[in-house]
Amino acid sequence: MSDWLPRIRRALWLVIWAAMALAGGVLLFRQYDAAPPPAASDIPFGGHFTLIDRHGQPFTDAKLKGRPFAIFFGYTRCPDVCPTSLNRMAQLRTQLGADGNKFDIVFVSVDPDHDSPQTVGAYVDLFGTPIIGLTGSTAQIAEITKAYHLYVAKVPQADGDFTIDHTAAIFLMGRNGEFVAMIDHQEDQNMALAKLRQLVGA
Repeated sequence: MSDWLPRIRRALWLVIWAAMALAGGVLLFRQYDAAPPPAASDIPFGGHFTLIDRHGQPFTDAKLKGRPFAIFFGYTRCPDVCPTSLNRMAQLRTQLGADGNKFDIVFVSVDPDHDSPQTVGAYVDLFGTPIIGLTGSTAQIAEITKAYHLYVAKVPQADGDFTIDHTAAIFLMGRNGEFVAMIDHQEDQNMALAKLRQLVGA
């Protein structure tokens, strides 16, 4: 009996450890996959920011007022989610036909260490549709990251550089900068299109 007791205890600890690891992995995936949208009207979401446009000029949230916009956060060296999401937005805009001209697409780089205003401007030009490309100082990026409740984390690489884990959602904002909806990067295309129709029709 005494020989089995330590084995049982070890087995129980392994089960507990595995459950904790799984829970942590699920939490991390959810943080990277999408930030939670505001659940109530009294939760601040979006709002004021000051960044830098492709010409090196200040760009504030006031310049977006009066038109709905879809805003996505990433970085130009991103190998998958960023180009896929921006290409998808270009396709959705085309699918909307004339309504595709009724909203702006905004890309904000969260990698000020690598992405200059000119780099971001050249990057958004690759997608064949008008996209407002923005970046900023570390402090400016921290401000808008907090405003949109983003998950952003540097991941060190063996060569001394880093990649960035970040929220992969596209946020749809109304004419006055209010949150309207969110498009997840794995969301059905028809559902995403319906959300954009709602955005431009509001």
